[in-house]
Amino acid sequence: MKSVSISIFLIFSFYATFSQNTDSTQTPTFLRGQITATNNGVSLIPTFSLGKPAILFDMNVGKGRLSFDPMFRFGMTGKPWAFVFWWRYKLIQQKKFNLGLGAHPSVVFRDISVTENGTTRNFLAAQRFFAWEVSPTYLVSKNASLGLYYLGSKGLTKDVLQHTTFVALRSILNLKLSNKFSLGFIPQAYYLKMDDNDGTYINATLNLFKRNFPVSLNAIASKAIKTDIAGKDFLWSIGLVYNINNQYSKLK
Repeated sequence: MKSVSISIFLIFSFYATFSQNTDSTQTPTFLRGQITATNNGVSLIPTFSLGKPAILFDMNVGKGRLSFDPMFRFGMTGKPWAFVFWWRYKLIQQKKFNLGLGAHPSVVFRDISVTENGTTRNFLAAQRFFAWEVSPTYLVSKNASLGLYYLGSKGLTKDVLQHTTFVALRSILNLKLSNKFSLGFIPQAYYLKMDDNDGTYINATLNLFKRNFPVSLNAIASKAIKTDIAGKDFLWSIGLVYNINNQYSKLK
C-alpha cells in the first residue's frame, strides 16, 4: 500500500498547487476526480480487467476547453497496473452537439519471469503505448445523449500489441429515482480489433448517486457477442467511488 499512499499524496498535492495558481480571468479552473475501490479493476477497453481487487484514480484538471485527465490503476496490494496520461480538447461545444479530441501516452505493467542459471526471478515490466480518441456526442434531451467513441492505439515497443481499434456506439441516460437518488446508465455496443484479431461486445455501466453525498456506487458488466480475442466472455465489477468536483476562480 506504500505506492498507493504516495500516489494519493501526489494527486492531492497537484490539486492544491493547481488551484492556488489559477489566473485572474473569468473562466474557472475545474478540478474533478474519482477514487474507486473495486473488486475487479476493469480496463479502459472493457473487454479486459485486472482480475482482482483494485483502486483507481481518475482526475480531470483543466480550464476552458482543454483538460489533463490522468488515470492511475493499482492492485489493492499497491502494485501498479496502468498509468494513462490523457490530454483532451473540446473542439466543438454547441447546445446539442459536442466533439472531443484526445491523445495519451500510457504505461501498462506486466509481471514477467526470467530464469538464469536455474534461478527464476520475477520482474515488473513496463509496456508503453500511445493512443488517440474522437468522441462526438448529440444531446437528445436534458437527461439523454447518444454518441460514438473511437479509440486507436499503437504499441511503442515490438513486444506488445502494435495496433488496436475500439469503436463504440453508446448512450448516456440520467434517471431521477427520487428527490435524493439518481441513476446514471451507460449502455454501449462496440467493435474491437487488436492486430489480426477482432470481436464485437456489449457493455453497460451503472452509477448510483445520492444528492449532496460524495460517495456513489458503480457497477460494470461486459459480454462478448462474437470474438477471437483472448479473454473472458463475461466480466463484471462493482465498486465504491469517492467523487471530487470543484471549480476555482482567483479573485482580483
